[in-house]
Amino acid sequence: MSATAILSADAEGIARAAELIAQGQPVATPTETVYGLAADATSGEAVARIYAAKGRPSFNPLIVHVPGLAEAEAIAEFPPLARMLAEAFWPGPLTLVLPLRESAPIAGLVTAGLPTIALRAPAHPMMRALLEACGKPLAAPSANASGRISPTHAEHVATTLDGRIPLVLDAGPTRIGLESTIVAVEPERITLLRPGPITPEEIERVAGFLVERGSGGAITSPGQLASHYAPRVSLRLDVTEASSREWLIGFGKITGDDTLSARGDCTEAAARLFEALHRADASGREAIAVAPIPSEGLGLAINDRLKRAAAPR
Repeated sequence: MSATAILSADAEGIARAAELIAQGQPVATPTETVYGLAADATSGEAVARIYAAKGRPSFNPLIVHVPGLAEAEAIAEFPPLARMLAEAFWPGPLTLVLPLRESAPIAGLVTAGLPTIALRAPAHPMMRALLEACGKPLAAPSANASGRISPTHAEHVATTLDGRIPLVLDAGPTRIGLESTIVAVEPERITLLRPGPITPEEIERVAGFLVERGSGGAITSPGQLASHYAPRVSLRLDVTEASSREWLIGFGKITGDDTLSARGDCTEAAARLFEALHRADASGREAIAVAPIPSEGLGLAINDRLKRAAAPR
């Protein structure tokens, strides 16, 4: 494949992306979380091209994006609790893992053979316009080589996927900068599988009971691999003073070569996280160090990504 084209995410760019998706090709597109690699979720061949472009393990399932609840209910079984969460948080950065309907026209590769499917209705206007133009559910994991730092700019996509996909739609930096929260929903139980922008406390206020934490066992949803979101060099966490060989990413009162948030704001830190990791990875230093970040609220999701980025690989 020739070099990947980068087009503005305007009407012309979206039309071109929809044309490529109809031909079975994956296209990188902005969402409110990170850039995603979208393809027709009903086509096994199209989904296989996502895995091939990312170099993604076939046992790691994909999130399917839909316009809203009506389209999602045609794909998965929705207990009242799941419908309540969708009505509260969609469109937005919450992914629901639910039983797959037997009649759902979803390619088997999407679910990696699991009896459940991960569904999300994105809020980004360009992704919603693309869903409308395609008229089909779109499988869309993050638009990066598997295990590498997630992309929050079109240029990040090109860093690892140039020549592997035909097109990137460019809408500038993503607003949230952190992948969606993932929860498995049963009739009277919610299990957090991946922390994200929507916190367990926000979900609990809607559900009326506590959200359970996942056990960390078998892969049951996207984003659960132990080593993920990884830079090319090693990464050390909870660092208050870095060595000369390390690029220090600061937070709060700890300053460094870069900072996630000088005022200690986890929302600002989440939006800057992957961009900061990309800069650190390109700095030429032998390693990366990251200052301590409190594990509460959105900090829970930030630390989840950092721990996976620092895991042995």
